Amino acid sequence: MPPKVKFQKEEIIEAAVNITRERGINAVTAREAGARLGVSSRPLFTYFDTVDELKKEVYFYAKSLYQEYVKNGLKAEIPFLGVGQNYIRFAKEEKELYKYLFLTAPDGIKGSAIDGLKLSQDLVRESLMHIYHMDGDTADKYFRDLWLVAYSIATLIVTGECPYTDEEISALFTEFSVSICKAYKEIPGLSDGNFDKETVFRELVKK
Repeated sequence: MPPKVKFQKEEIIEAAVNITRERGINAVTAREAGARLGVSSRPLFTYFDTVDELKKEVYFYAKSLYQEYVKNGLKAEIPFLGVGQNYIRFAKEEKELYKYLFLTAPDGIKGSAIDGLKLSQDLVRESLMHIYHMDGDTADKYFRDLWLVAYSIATLIVTGECPYTDEEISALFTEFSVSICKAYKEIPGLSDGNFDKETVFRELVKK
């Protein structure tokens, strides 16, 4: 009879997640996971054929954790703003998991950054339509534009290149939010790209 496996699958995944948090996804190996649990690498291969399979479990864990941040953001007085704030908080508090989820997805999982946009977009669309009196298409494009700002700031944060304080980041979000909302409201056809670009720019530079 083979010896009883000491550790469960969830414990091995937890070990891999903690290694990722501390040293990044590339530090996850069978040997490192085993060492974290105080055993050899053999228990890992009871549940996973390869280390890449374990790394994908770390990816799914990161995705689930990110969804919890989004749900917390939706509880804010202004849901879409709460989502943006929690997106940045996730980047600050879980830098390595953020990198793995949005910057370096595992093989076989593509478009993780865009998946993150679509997930958040679907969750906040209704509140944007209600609060800002937008149709669904305009609300989606408004959120897309703000999410691109959030993605840029979060990337600066996780790469250690962000020069902005929390207050400055909040001010940036406000500036972009007001500017984009005003543009979609006041320039007919902007949300679907069907507007007179030359006339709009000519009028803007006169002011």
